[in-house]
Amino acid sequence: MQQSSKECVWISVQGILQKGYRVASGQSKDSPYPRGSIEMQTPFFLEQGIDLRKFYPGTLNISISPYKFNIKNPSWTLYDVVWFNKDYPETFSFSECILDRGIAKVKSLLYYPHPETKPAHYQDESTIEVLAPFIKGLQYGHSITLLLNPNEIDINQPNQIA
Repeated sequence: MQQSSKECVWISVQGILQKGYRVASGQSKDSPYPRGSIEMQTPFFLEQGIDLRKFYPGTLNISISPYKFNIKNPSWTLYDVVWFNKDYPETFSFSECILDRGIAKVKSLLYYPHPETKPAHYQDESTIEVLAPFIKGLQYGHSITLLLNPNEIDINQPNQIA
């Protein structure tokens, strides 16, 4: 299914909200970031023009399995961001997206910490991390439709190579 927008024709993918590592929000007792990585990264991203302050300081982990996604031309990529450890600069990409819950559509942001700059962080290629405002009543296991910009993100069919 595709949906029109001023900027693009969105591609739609169905996903399931799943529990993540809880490091982005700081809720994991094993997290090295007591305030959460998103809250700590926000001022560094803001310096480079990405304002996350309207979003909840944590990510929604949406599994689109058996599909996988590929970042191809994101709206923003920040290279060599030193936000925690000066010895390990990281690269992050962002793409606008929409969470469609049926009753409401929520403007959101796909958040992609590049795995090549964060080797200790494993994220399944079928899991999309999304920054969104706080959404009351959302629970693990809920089905969510995610609208993505096809100019920026590819959704690969099972057994399809990007």
